[in-house]
Amino acid sequence: MHTAVLDKGQWMVLIDAAKGCATEPPNLTLYPADFVVCSFYKIFGYPTGLGALIVKNEAASLLNKTYFSGGTVAASIADIDFVQKRKGIEQTLEDGTISFLSISSLRYGFKIIDILTISAIARHTASLATYVRNKMLELKHSNEKNVCIIYGQDFKANYLKMGPSITFNLKREDGTWFGYREVEKLASLSGIHLRTGCFCNPGACAKYVGLSHSDLVSNFEAGHVCWDDNDVINGKPTGAVRISFGYMSTYEDAEEFLKFLQSSFVSKPAELNNGYMVNMNTLSLVDDWCQQAISDIRLKSITIYPVKSCQGFSVQSWPLTTGGLKYDREWLLQGSGGEVLTQKKVPELSSICTLIDLKLGKLFLESPKCKDKLQISLLKNLTHLSAEVDVYGQRYEVQSYGENVNSWFSEAIGRPCTFMRCSSSKYRSCVTNGNRDHLCRDTRSKLSFVNEGQLLLVSEESTSDLNSRLSLSNGNGKQQVFADAMRFRPNIVVSGSTPYNEDNWKRLHIGDAYFTSMGGCNRCQMINLYQSSGQVIKSKEPLATLASYRRKHGKILFGVLLNYEDDMEGEDDAIVERWLKVGQEVYPST
Repeated sequence: MHTAVLDKGQWMVLIDAAKGCATEPPNLTLYPADFVVCSFYKIFGYPTGLGALIVKNEAASLLNKTYFSGGTVAASIADIDFVQKRKGIEQTLEDGTISFLSISSLRYGFKIIDILTISAIARHTASLATYVRNKMLELKHSNEKNVCIIYGQDFKANYLKMGPSITFNLKREDGTWFGYREVEKLASLSGIHLRTGCFCNPGACAKYVGLSHSDLVSNFEAGHVCWDDNDVINGKPTGAVRISFGYMSTYEDAEEFLKFLQSSFVSKPAELNNGYMVNMNTLSLVDDWCQQAISDIRLKSITIYPVKSCQGFSVQSWPLTTGGLKYDREWLLQGSGGEVLTQKKVPELSSICTLIDLKLGKLFLESPKCKDKLQISLLKNLTHLSAEVDVYGQRYEVQSYGENVNSWFSEAIGRPCTFMRCSSSKYRSCVTNGNRDHLCRDTRSKLSFVNEGQLLLVSEESTSDLNSRLSLSNGNGKQQVFADAMRFRPNIVVSGSTPYNEDNWKRLHIGDAYFTSMGGCNRCQMINLYQSSGQVIKSKEPLATLASYRRKHGKILFGVLLNYEDDMEGEDDAIVERWLKVGQEVYPST
């Protein structure tokens, strides 16, 4: 509730009823407000971004805006201070063109509300929310510790006064928090839509999750901003999870959500071991293993991805440079708003084929939407424009290309974009005492457009184990899901190990090249995309199955990230160019 003071000492009241109007709008007879804000999206569930400001006639004269925009004026003169507003208050208050097509749907929303009645909706949603709250509080880990921490007033006193929303966080059995991003990712795999973060209410957020002023400042100084993935900092959550019930919600929806919590976040005694219960959450992701003849592990395939998120190409041998595999992810596409385009945003990128011919010194590109192939010289052309861009927190100097190249890519993906090449980067990530977040300054090295490690390694045995689990989970008449190693976009695939053995590797060498493990690769929805008959198909697998047994500290891990150790020099301080070759023996150390 907000208030404004007039010169005569009178108070005017504005009620933000966006949330309240969802199931039980305020009674203006009991609470006579001058202004009321409501959201149609929260009332009907559609359309988003449309609401209303309800103004008392006596208060309308107060709304003197110092600016105007399209649709709000009857006439204006550009070079002098002259403007005449439209007479209707609803026109005066508009800022730009309103969504008139969405407005036409509101009549049907109001019709549904009239049929069901507000009182029935309030009783229905309060009953569902109360049932779910009670069940959530009953959820216990195997050590009898609570799973759910619910925020808000004591709803047991009078559950009918509670709204249809439940705001909460989840705890592990050791007392640490599940991050809200982890909850959000797993919920999306189960077809559950919920909201996470601070819900544009930083005051309540800080109060309930227990963040002091110094916590908030230090979080910001550490790089945390709204909408990022930093959901737990220094052991405290930076936001929460919220579910909401509406008139269309059912008891079955509530049960599905509770089953999701039970299966995804509640630890259970797994098995007996010498008479003692063993808890799965305390076990390492890595299977126990004995030292084997490491020469049995061999390099099975090598794949280069010149353009970030486009198709790669396989080779029998390939040179290494200071940035990893030569030319790997050295190019990317940038959207018209400056954003980096990836398959998650633009699935059409997966249809662009790439190939590099080292002898010809050219990058070849092909798209089913473009009649002609594109050829780009690998030689640096200094006449191209240079700029500095930020890619996932790393600063890069880049070179752009001419309009003909950008037009080709724009046609291939169906949207305006700019093709650019990495010229240099100032920093690269490295391992220091097991901390992957440390940055090393190295003026001789170059980090290409990778998210974390320079190379991604996947094991054939780990992939086979995953597919055996997929086969079991899809055995009830469902369509068989198969994920080959290339679904994970690895640079190198190895064979001859045991499943998930690579989790143990700290360092390995292949031929004359040495690599440092950066740890497991955190997987996202991108591995659920695959091509079928020229179409990009979206599925919940294999990420959903991986989430059931490869989750650790909020991440779903598969494969390991590697950094090439490029500090080995030859005579006269010259960099030695080394090659990876299919069939080479892989020697890991733990």
